[in-house]
Amino acid sequence: MAQINPSILSADFARLAQEAEAVRGADWLHVDVMDNHFVPNLTLGVPVVEALARATDIPLDCHLMIEQADRWAPQYVEAGAGSVTFHAEAAAAPVRLAREIRAKGARASMALKPATPIEPYEDLLPELDMVLIMTVEPGFGGQAFLDIMLPKIRRTRELIDKHGLDLWLQVDGGVSATTIERCAEAGADVFVAGSAVYGAADPAEAVRALRTQAEAATATAPWACAH
Repeated sequence: MAQINPSILSADFARLAQEAEAVRGADWLHVDVMDNHFVPNLTLGVPVVEALARATDIPLDCHLMIEQADRWAPQYVEAGAGSVTFHAEAAAAPVRLAREIRAKGARASMALKPATPIEPYEDLLPELDMVLIMTVEPGFGGQAFLDIMLPKIRRTRELIDKHGLDLWLQVDGGVSATTIERCAEAGADVFVAGSAVYGAADPAEAVRALRTQAEAATATAPWACAH
């Protein structure tokens, strides 16, 4: 089943509790944490995640675009995140970090920038609950979807299926009504959408519409039909 994770990077930061309520029915709330070092932008950190976890019952999907992920990622589990994503490019010991996140009770996910190939991480996949393929360069919302990432999504899905893993495949960046079907067809089943949701007149309806599109595309996708 397709999952839609609205990104609060596109929400009104002065009204985060209300913005979370506006997307009721979403599967997860995607929280972009940026440190102005790993990416050229600064957003929010542990205190805001703690406050958001108290303000909503939608589980939090924290995407850490930060340096020293090994040091900081476990704190986001303690802050209330149900899923924590670290970047492969920022983790010194990704297997150990994934195991620590899982041991603390959250789902462990690893993200790859557009230029980072999935193949070197094939043996790590059983240690993860989700892989995030960035479909824009991380750092800012509102960017155009990179179609050149579709083959990478397909290769990642092939590796997941090759090893028989129950692993979610998330895409983040430029996901909208015009791109979500291509992502689903390529093998993604978790979709981060920012402006496509929060820029809509009815964000909750936008979530439902995107999920319907993704599920329709998945139903006829070769990778799903083979399951």
